[in-house]
Amino acid sequence: MIGEHTDYTGGLVLPMAIPFSTTAVITSSDTSQYSFHSEQAKEVREIPLDDRSEAIGNWSDYAVGVLRQLQLRGITPPAFELKLHGNVPYAAGLSSSASLEVASALAMLAHAGATLPLEEIAMLCKLAENDYVHSPCGIMDQFVITAAKAGHALLLDTRSLSYEHIPMNHAGLADKRIVVCNSMVKHSIANGDYGLRRREVEAGQDVLRSAFPQLRDLGDASLEQLESKAAQMTPESYRRCRHIISENARVREAKAAMVAGDAANLGKLMIAAHASQRDDFECSCEEIDFLVDTAVTLEGCLGARMTGGGFGGCTVNLVSEDKAEAFAKALSAAFLERFSIKAETYICEAVDGAVLRNGTPAKEAQA
Repeated sequence: MIGEHTDYTGGLVLPMAIPFSTTAVITSSDTSQYSFHSEQAKEVREIPLDDRSEAIGNWSDYAVGVLRQLQLRGITPPAFELKLHGNVPYAAGLSSSASLEVASALAMLAHAGATLPLEEIAMLCKLAENDYVHSPCGIMDQFVITAAKAGHALLLDTRSLSYEHIPMNHAGLADKRIVVCNSMVKHSIANGDYGLRRREVEAGQDVLRSAFPQLRDLGDASLEQLESKAAQMTPESYRRCRHIISENARVREAKAAMVAGDAANLGKLMIAAHASQRDDFECSCEEIDFLVDTAVTLEGCLGARMTGGGFGGCTVNLVSEDKAEAFAKALSAAFLERFSIKAETYICEAVDGAVLRNGTPAKEAQA
């Protein structure tokens, strides 16, 4: 909902789980190998039990990366067949890779008869993506998938991994819905630019750490400190850090607005967050900006912003429940007229995170 590109610098994030899912079905195998199947990709990857090969550049890397992380922790599942299927929109900024990772981790842990705290499940899934897939993501997606609670958003401190559930089903928020709009656009520059943005952030963070030794990361930094050292960093690093520091403040304000049931202020914070992503972090694009700019003109919309890593993907919109259907149709129609692309819209409520087959939440089963 808010808190973008803050989760790899010790910052705050405020996500929610939406009603899409990845299902992992694991069964014992009488072979001496691990087998990974994808219903969507119609592909199978098979590796021997002692395999240590590198990533191959497709969907299976996320599951194999999770297996590698389990093995590093001394958890070696017996031979298995892992079958994955689901309906999370791919490459839309809606955490399809993290969903695959968490589902795979829960299945492999259960198959190995092992348990881990939810914080470690989320962390090993993040490391699978960082170290095996070589994607420099933070921990937000994996964590909310393990720990989400229906009717609530999740406020996560990404440094300490402390979290709390913030209700979305009371007071002034009970009659509001989250409408996700999938632009169906993913610009090819995204992979390289995501990594570049992170390097620019870390360069600016290093300047601040040198000047203010008490700072652990940008999660501790203030805009005043940033301004005082702006001349010692590139303009790009300055703007990236300004986005993150101001975004952390917006997350704190968003929590206060939600607790107070102040939907109007929450919407304003979402709009401000998008402007910061667009202008300071520079991770938006023409299509996404059009969706946000159009959304805030439509009846019933209180706030709109891009969600996900950027350069395409989805917007998230705070809309009155009684206007949500009309809003979704009008936004899609305007986008189709402007770009000749049929955007997909999803009217969402906050749902629970990952569960085992018997319905036990991951945060209780820890497996």
